[in-house]
Amino acid sequence: MALVGSTASGKSSVALAVAAELAGIELVSIDSMQVYRGMDIGTAKPTAAERAAVRHHCIDLVDPTDDFTVAKFKEAHRHALDDIASREGRAVLVGGTGLYHRVVIDDFDLPGEWPDVRASLESRDLADLYAQLGGLDAAAAAKIEPENRRRVVRALEVTLGSGRPFSSFGPGVDHYPDSGVAQIGLRWPRAVIADRIEARVGQMIADGLIDEVRSLRTAGFSKTAGQALGYKETLMYLDGEISEDAAVEMIVTRTRQFAVRQERWFRRDPRVRWIDVEDDPVAEVAPIVIKHFRQLQ
Repeated sequence: MALVGSTASGKSSVALAVAAELAGIELVSIDSMQVYRGMDIGTAKPTAAERAAVRHHCIDLVDPTDDFTVAKFKEAHRHALDDIASREGRAVLVGGTGLYHRVVIDDFDLPGEWPDVRASLESRDLADLYAQLGGLDAAAAAKIEPENRRRVVRALEVTLGSGRPFSSFGPGVDHYPDSGVAQIGLRWPRAVIADRIEARVGQMIADGLIDEVRSLRTAGFSKTAGQALGYKETLMYLDGEISEDAAVEMIVTRTRQFAVRQERWFRRDPRVRWIDVEDDPVAEVAPIVIKHFRQLQ
């Protein structure tokens, strides 16, 4: 079972409610930033109390100074499922990182890595990189946003390093086979999600996000960790580039934009059963998930 949807939609609250009701439920985070130790507040990581009450997996895997890839996440996810199965438990996947989600539920065949090729691409102009990708692999370029430097570089790295188009690896994200994983999506009106995001960011600031980023700043962030929403903007504030108010406003705006992209990603998947939440995600969605598990018994 997987719970999907945009940030601030209530996925984690629903998952915790299900685990409180049913024995043997363990939660697997499908979040590209919750893998980093110490990045707790800004990633809305489960609290210590929540993790004590329910087993969580794929959290706190590496330090923020480490780069982390979808291939490493796939391996961690496999180990998590094996661990859960060893106790005859049942897994609920929870998160909004769309690519990570598809890679694990559809068992994508992932290409290797070519660090030397990647290094040669990193310093080049993004527009030139995207144009080169379009010439070498138009199918891949058509599916990547031109401003998404990380994905453009990765697609070129694979194409140049392997000698075959990036789009030739696996069926691609536009193919939706029967994965055997039931998916429930939480969907709110866009204006409501925008308000929920603003409230969440305000709470993160109150909970000490700025101090958290300040404490991690000395050791530094890897390229992947440094792109995390909330952290990137807070670092700009701590570096004196923008004011605190401007940083908070930027976090809210970028998180809202990210939520729209998340919804679009998951909406393309015809296998997702969408629940339109009106007021309380736990009251409205948890019973549906619980019913699903009980029907499997």
